[in-house]
Amino acid sequence: MSEIKKVATRAGFGTALVELGAKRDDFVVLDADLAAATQTGMFKKAFPERFYDCGIAEQNMMGIAAGIAATGKKVICSSFAMFAAGRAYEQVRNSVGYPHLNVIIGATHAGISVGEDGATHQCCEDIALMRTIPGMTIINPADETEAKLAVEAALEVDGPVYMRFGRLAVPVIFGDDYKFEIGKGVELKDGTDVTIIATGLMVDEAMQAYELLKQEGISARIINMHTIKPLDKEIVFKAAKETGAIVTAEEHSVIGGLGSAVSEVLAEEYPVPVVKLGVYDVFGHSGPAPKLLDEFGLRAVNIVEKAKKAIAMKK
Repeated sequence: MSEIKKVATRAGFGTALVELGAKRDDFVVLDADLAAATQTGMFKKAFPERFYDCGIAEQNMMGIAAGIAATGKKVICSSFAMFAAGRAYEQVRNSVGYPHLNVIIGATHAGISVGEDGATHQCCEDIALMRTIPGMTIINPADETEAKLAVEAALEVDGPVYMRFGRLAVPVIFGDDYKFEIGKGVELKDGTDVTIIATGLMVDEAMQAYELLKQEGISARIINMHTIKPLDKEIVFKAAKETGAIVTAEEHSVIGGLGSAVSEVLAEEYPVPVVKLGVYDVFGHSGPAPKLLDEFGLRAVNIVEKAKKAIAMKK
């Protein structure tokens, strides 16, 4: 059996910047003194004249990005999610979101899987923050392939985009023929008993959960929701009507993220049981990423438990 290829989505982000930089000259890249970690250093090496290191000043970086975007250029700016979404929130809201500028935020090192950097850097609130900004598109790729395609697609969006990338190497799920479209969820497995809607690194865990549930005679539908906003309501409603129970899985707080987005649309249009799996209103702490994912219940076995709970809640 061949070994599964694992690559961090932040690496896919960096590779895409270089590949796209060679094809088009209508964008520049900004970073906040973290180019080696965010992988924007790859672009810096290839196109130094189009790269700007703004120093450890994320709020100022967002202002600079807004200024450049106002001249007609597209801007991709990057830092850790905690700083890009958290520290610079006011600048993102007022300088980028309010004027609806073409600024793409490449936020890396999101979620518990940041690992040893600990609670201060393990941002599990960023999707919730970005969801509240009108007109903000939010993309959370599941693997390297999706990360690269997401960057390319983001450059075609009119308005601000928040892209969420991880530090931990994760399995490459999709091949070169994979089709990516912003705002469209992807059904990876069909099923009739329960639907598991996952995003980011939880997509691979959901695929593993599918096999575990299958062994127990439970038919699960798996949906990869790479775009949190705009949410693909059509695929959510279809899943709710055909399976009658939903589980959401995300490496993010259960407050304000994918689970909240799915619950909100179903509560208004087609109420069915929704069981959320994520980080339960707590801070993380330092430790090896795989062990933290185990500890915080972000694994396939935990999805299986939630799926059984959701099925039991059906009328």
